[in-house]
Amino acid sequence: MPGLVAIVGRPNVGKSTLFNKITGRRTAIVDNTPGVTRDRIYGKAEWLGREFMLVDTGGIEPDSKDVILSRIRAQAQLAIDSADIIIFVADVKAGVTANDADVAEMLQKSGKPVILCVNKCDNIGDTPTEVYEFYNLGLGEPFPVSSVHGHGTGDMLDEILKFLPDSGADENEYDDAHIKVAVVGKPNVGKSSLINKISGEERAIVSDIAGTTRDAVDTVINRGDEKYVFIDTAGIRRKSRVSENIERYSVIRAYMAIDRADVCVIMIDANEGFTEQDSKVAGYAHEKGKASVIAVNKWDLIEKDDKTMKKFENELKIGLSFMTYAPFVFISAATGQRFDKLFKLIHWTCEQNARRITTGRLNDLLSQATARVQPPTDRGKRLKLYYMTQASAKPPTFVIFCNREDLFHFSYQRYIENQIRETFSLDGTPIRLTLRERGES
Repeated sequence: MPGLVAIVGRPNVGKSTLFNKITGRRTAIVDNTPGVTRDRIYGKAEWLGREFMLVDTGGIEPDSKDVILSRIRAQAQLAIDSADIIIFVADVKAGVTANDADVAEMLQKSGKPVILCVNKCDNIGDTPTEVYEFYNLGLGEPFPVSSVHGHGTGDMLDEILKFLPDSGADENEYDDAHIKVAVVGKPNVGKSSLINKISGEERAIVSDIAGTTRDAVDTVINRGDEKYVFIDTAGIRRKSRVSENIERYSVIRAYMAIDRADVCVIMIDANEGFTEQDSKVAGYAHEKGKASVIAVNKWDLIEKDDKTMKKFENELKIGLSFMTYAPFVFISAATGQRFDKLFKLIHWTCEQNARRITTGRLNDLLSQATARVQPPTDRGKRLKLYYMTQASAKPPTFVIFCNREDLFHFSYQRYIENQIRETFSLDGTPIRLTLRERGES
């Protein structure tokens, strides 16, 4: 798993600007008003071929100097508890403040690698003499940086790489032969119980208190000839319900687990039924192109008749209309009910997600599909589909060359996608269609 690097510091020292500069995107909101970043923002960053996850620790809305200090300390403590590396940002124009010294003392005691970034050094090749004052914080060499212009960020990133955990350090027990399965869902839905039951041991802490799992935990499981890595993740809550700040780091770890998974098991509580938050969790896996299995847990606790399962399935199909390809399984993490079916679906969806189809077979399908249903026209101009090929897998991504993209309406794209699914049995995985315009022939 990529390392997690947290940016901490006082309000208005340029944390969000530095985040945007490193990630190369304007993801974080930047404003001169202290505390404008009201939620933790995270994004992937890369330097010299190494990837890591960067977190902008905002959310400080000071009402008084005492509140500023307490909240900065809280943010720093969260970074200490959750991050692999900490970037401590200070302001060269403000100099070393009492709050800086207080947080620096916490960071010193943590034992975590800390990169001291002295921001707002905007003159090229000219290190302000004020930078040397920051040696007094006891955090080692200060790196003069301009987050606005990018000066000095390269040296700082070089230093981060020295402490970045090896991407394979957490995975030395397994290789590409293992299917990586991220178990995701709301808090207290039974994710840890599922993994404990599968592994036959208490690998994850199980509690009725929502949010017990703070980090993504890997469990290697051999089942017959197949090898799996189950990743237990913290429950993903609606933002308005994330009252405990550390849970926001846990959500980041959960999304990171989805990013590196081959298959996502999206767990839904049968007692609560399908919720909007379930849709959001599934939506993230869908956007990332992951093979997915919808596992309805605690099915043993539901009073049932011969129509209960069908009714629940229909509710899921409505709520998850954007991922109708995902199969359902009704399980009990407590008893192991339908675990055999769960494993079959994990293996099957993983294979579907990695499928490759020859260009010849794809173009045979394209000819048949366009003959069966004529491409749309607009003002006498007809859409022409010339050629289709598969560009990549995980998920299966197909490139279609046409005369005009604007004529390739969404409904006809959906028709072509359905034809691909039906012809090649590509259920259980999202499909991506990419359009390319080509001149008339």
